[in-house]
Amino acid sequence: MGTFAIQLAKHVGATVATTTSTANVDLVRRLGADIVIDYTKEDFAHVLRDYDVVLQSLDKVTLPKSLRVLKPGGQLISISGPPDAAFARSIGASWVVRLITGALSYGIRAKAKRRQAHYSFLFMRANGSQLTEITSLIDDGVIRPVVDRVFPFASTKEAMAYVEAGRAKGKVVVSLR
Repeated sequence: MGTFAIQLAKHVGATVATTTSTANVDLVRRLGADIVIDYTKEDFAHVLRDYDVVLQSLDKVTLPKSLRVLKPGGQLISISGPPDAAFARSIGASWVVRLITGALSYGIRAKAKRRQAHYSFLFMRANGSQLTEITSLIDDGVIRPVVDRVFPFASTKEAMAYVEAGRAKGKVVVSLR
């Protein structure tokens, strides 16, 4: 779970369980995570049970495992899994695209249904009022942005390579000045 997501979830009163590598255990605890699972030592699907919501941002192997930690009626929300027809409808896609996205997500939706859970795809879009609210939370110290590194604009290619290496602890910023 991302550094913002942990803090936002805690702000609204959620109990937060997250996975991370050994190097980031202390960081996510400081951000408010209640349960921290070091994925290099434990499998979260063997540790966690009966959660209402799972925010999933990893690979396709982790996606069905995430269903196992939900209680009946729970919700799996993925930003990296297959888009579903509800997402296609939300963006005003044609019936053909809705049909295709429904087919793409059929497997995970069927697995969710067998576990009495629900699956949805989340595509994050900029929303002015939400960004204003997040800015207020940052200004009030409720959310603390975690910045790993700042790259000058001329080093954008290196910044992207750094992010793709998967070792960033927080946000990677490209500065225009």
